[in-house]
Amino acid sequence: MDLEMVMQELEALGKERTKKMYVSNGAHEPLFGVATGQMKPIFRKTKINQPLAEQLYATGNYDAMYFAGIIADPNGMTAADYDRWIDGAYFYMISDFVVAVTLAEADIAQDVADKWIASGEELKMSAGWSCYCWLLGNRKDDEFSESKLAGMLEMVKNTIHDAPERTKYAMNNFVYTVGVSYVKLHDQAMQTAKEIGPVEVDRDKKKSSFLIASERIQKAVDKGAIGFKRKHVRC
Repeated sequence: MDLEMVMQELEALGKERTKKMYVSNGAHEPLFGVATGQMKPIFRKTKINQPLAEQLYATGNYDAMYFAGIIADPNGMTAADYDRWIDGAYFYMISDFVVAVTLAEADIAQDVADKWIASGEELKMSAGWSCYCWLLGNRKDDEFSESKLAGMLEMVKNTIHDAPERTKYAMNNFVYTVGVSYVKLHDQAMQTAKEIGPVEVDRDKKKSSFLIASERIQKAVDKGAIGFKRKHVRC
C-alpha cells in the first residue's frame, strides 16, 4: 500500500463522533476520527514499513500520525528521527501515545527519554516520562538501573507540583508504574506517592483534576497486580 491508499482507507473509517472526542482532547484538523482498533486490518496489509510511516507522520493528520506509530520500525529510527517526530507532536495523544510508545520499543529508548525529560519542554518531558512508563510495564527489571529509577522518583517528588500541566500526568504515572511494575522500588514509589499527595492539574476549559498515585498503587496491591508486565508495548 502507498500513502494515498492508506489515507483513503483511514478516511473511510472516520466517524464524526470519534473526531469530536479527539478534538476535545486537543487534536485539530486535519483528522478523520478513526478508532484505533479499526486500524488493525490496514496494518495487516502494510506490515512494518518505516518509509510509509515517515510519509504518514509528515501529513500532520492525527489519524495518519497515529497509524505511523503502529507501522514504524522503532530500531530503524535514530535519535534525530525521534527528535523530529517529537517536534511534530502538537498534543499529548501524539507525544505520549505515538512517539513515546514507538520509542519504548527502540534500543535507544532510555537515552532519548532522558534527554527529553531534561529538556524543560512540556510535551518532550511528558513523552520522556511516558516512555519510561511503557518501558517499565514491558521490559524485565534487570534492564534498568535501580539507583537511576530511585533518583527519578526523588526528582518527581521535588518537582512535580511545579511541572507543566501535561508533564504532571506523565510524572504521576511514572510513580504509579514504578510502584506496580518495578518490584524492587515498590515501597519507595508508594512512599513517594504519599509524600507527593494529590497533584492538581489544570485542564483547559474544564475543572481541575487531582491525581493521587498512592490510591492507584494501593488498588494494584489489592488486586495482586504488583509485578505486572505487558507482552507488547504497541498493539
